[in-house]
Formats: sequence, C-alpha cells, structure tokens
Amino acid sequence: MSSNALVKASDSSQHDELIQLVSFMLADEEYGVEVLKVREIIRMPTITKMPNTPSYVEGVVNLRGKVIPIISMRQRFGLMESENSSRTRIMVMDVAGTLTGFIVDAVSEVIRIHSSEIQPPPTMMLSGGVGQEFITGVFNHTERLLIIMDVDRMFSDEERDCFAN
Repeated sequence: MSSNALVKASDSSQHDELIQLVSFMLADEEYGVEVLKVREIIRMPTITKMPNTPSYVEGVVNLRGKVIPIISMRQRFGLMESENSSRTRIMVMDVAGTLTGFIVDAVSEVIRIHSSEIQPPPTMMLSGGVGQEFITGVFNHTERLLIIMDVDRMFSDEERDCFAN
C-alpha cells in the first residue's frame, strides 16, 4: 500500500487512490491542488508589471534565470484585493507545461486523502459562471470544505497565450 500516485478527482470513480494535495488559503476559504503540480513555494519577490495583460496578471518575476508570469488568485476569482501579509506566498505551478506563479494568502499543508472522499462540486456551482470547470471536487477537511482545483483547466488557450513565455 505504498501507492503515492496521484490521480485527478475525475478519475476517482475507478479506484480508491491516495491523493496528495497542497492546501492554501484565499479570502478565508481553503483550496487544494495536486502536489505534483506545485514546483515550489516562494515568498513574495518584487513583481515587474507588464503592459497589456489581463487584470489578474500581476506581472513577471525572475526565478533563477527563468521569467515566469505571476497571477493574482484573488483577481482571477473576482475576490476583493487585500494587502500582502507575512504569510502571503507564490505557489509556482506547472500549468499545461508552463511554469506560472499564483499569489495566495497562505499555504497551509499537504493533505493525503482517498479519492472516494472527494465529492463532486454542486452542479449549480459549475453552471453558474464562466471558468468554473477547474473546480474538480470538494472535500470535507476538519469541519471545513476544501475546494479541489485542476490548474490546467483554469485558463483558456487564449488566456494562456496572453501571458505565456
């Protein structure tokens, strides 16, 4: 039972696989992404603003010689902006083959759960707005709901072209 393989929540109907998620906070809500998508978690560096980018693109940073776009998760989700705190982090993730940084309020922990514990998101939530297809499930985590996301489905091809290297 040493299976550390990760599966997408949508594959959970086949087997009760062990899934590892990195949980993070955003506007008092808890979210989770597959641990293999996260390349690293860094403190807030100086972000260079870029002209003519979508409002949720904060700019770019130089990460060990590689320039990567930085996305404000609050802006992307239509949440109110807030001041960065000592807990604010950038989660550098692999999004469809491109390294991208996401500003989050705080990174919480790595959670191991079984795919059978993931519930599908309510259909009203998925049909309620554009761009909600990246929400793959919901997990009841210590009396709180953790929203599970697939970052590969967070942006359309056109949006990715706007800030891809």
